[in-house]
Amino acid sequence: MPQPKLLLVEDDSSLAELLEYRFEKEGYDVRTTSDGDEALMMAEEDNPDLVILDWMIEGTSGIEVCRRLRRSKATAGVPIIMLTAREAEDDRIRGLETGADDYVTKPFSPRELIARVSAVLRRVRPALAGEAIELGDLRLDPAAHRVARSGQELKLGPTEYRLLAFFMEHPRHVFSRHQLLDAVWGNGSEIEERTVDVHIRRLRKAIELPGSKDPIRTVRSAGYSFDPA
Repeated sequence: MPQPKLLLVEDDSSLAELLEYRFEKEGYDVRTTSDGDEALMMAEEDNPDLVILDWMIEGTSGIEVCRRLRRSKATAGVPIIMLTAREAEDDRIRGLETGADDYVTKPFSPRELIARVSAVLRRVRPALAGEAIELGDLRLDPAAHRVARSGQELKLGPTEYRLLAFFMEHPRHVFSRHQLLDAVWGNGSEIEERTVDVHIRRLRKAIELPGSKDPIRTVRSAGYSFDPA
């Protein structure tokens, strides 16, 4: 199972250090910053799987960082949990309306925050949380690293497995080759976009069963979409 990528934006250095330690023990790949402007650059350069965002930070405020992450095509779907000492109902509502998926007030228990992060990932990225995904006649079990179709176990290469997991987490969304490269191979990859086509063909062959529908749809001039039966 891949390590979930966590971007922690917190200007309290002791708290940031504690959270980084606790989340890394839980298997997360953690990057930290105390600056809102740097957080926006980091999120754009290497999209995280989830952002923990303090409201009161250096540079651009947390609430504005949240707003900009939601406006950016690259990060619009990244879940955000806001941390803040602001306890007023109006502040919580403002944070949620700006685009936060959850809102945690200080002081808080690191165990509670870890549980909330896991809950959000289970909801929006089940494979990262170790939850099996079932769509149509396909089942992907990230904990066992197995894929089955109509109860028949399939053999996939590591790249095809990651590609299928990404598709199954985002059914019916159209992704360009560039977006798939960033999501599956990693931001900054020097692999040519046409390589995606090769792995799509391999994935189609690996999940093909007689009489079964091809769930991968080619969208002309746009990319690919996963449309299960």
